[in-house]
Amino acid sequence: MPLHAICLDLAGVLYQGPRLLPGALEALDTLRATGLPLRFVTNTSQRNRSQILNDLASLNLAVDEAELFTAPQAAHDYLTRHNLTPYCLFHPNLKEEFADLQGKQADAVLLGDAGKKFSYDHLDQAFRLLHDGAPLIAIGENRYYQLDDGLHLDAGPFVRALEYAANCRAIITGKPSPAFFEQVLADLGTRPENTLMVGDDVHGDVEGALNSGMQACLVQTGKYRPGDEKSIAGEFRLETDISAVAQLLG
Repeated sequence: MPLHAICLDLAGVLYQGPRLLPGALEALDTLRATGLPLRFVTNTSQRNRSQILNDLASLNLAVDEAELFTAPQAAHDYLTRHNLTPYCLFHPNLKEEFADLQGKQADAVLLGDAGKKFSYDHLDQAFRLLHDGAPLIAIGENRYYQLDDGLHLDAGPFVRALEYAANCRAIITGKPSPAFFEQVLADLGTRPENTLMVGDDVHGDVEGALNSGMQACLVQTGKYRPGDEKSIAGEFRLETDISAVAQLLG
């Protein structure tokens, strides 16, 4: 199937924490030289959009603002379309991105990677709203993420806990939601079968892309662990890192 566009995850693919992954700059140059449009799609919910762009610039990764798609922005768009006021259980860095939706009594729960805000009191308040019928909007459902010192719990386990307690199903606005991928594809103007998703998360990136009809590639960096490729069904590429992907496509 011919390739018309490429989508790249950020953390674990191009960088890890505050440092570039080996060969990432050269790989990105190679991918841009193909002439294929690129989009950078991330579920990161500990950094707001401006911070992500600044982080990319500090690493000399040339990414235009229009090329960046974030799960928090998708969550904001969903809440706005449905005229919902969220009870926000997420990282303080996201507060300014949702400031315009505050002020009324909360009639929805918005959950992201809240870090230390995942306390009993905060989760209990979210549960009570959900039990009274408020919808649960989750920025993502990733199980864990990778830092230099190893793996850490992401928001997914807390999404599942609230779903179980309140007997509800979360609306996922980021990866692996088909709606999120559809938004990126609409911006690219490409068909899913002609668009490649490259990521280190076998479920959020690869399985999500496959379920949306896209091509997919799993890189063995970031949160990847040996055997991840055996945990899902479907055909996809497995490459050592973003440099190998660039060599394959360049």
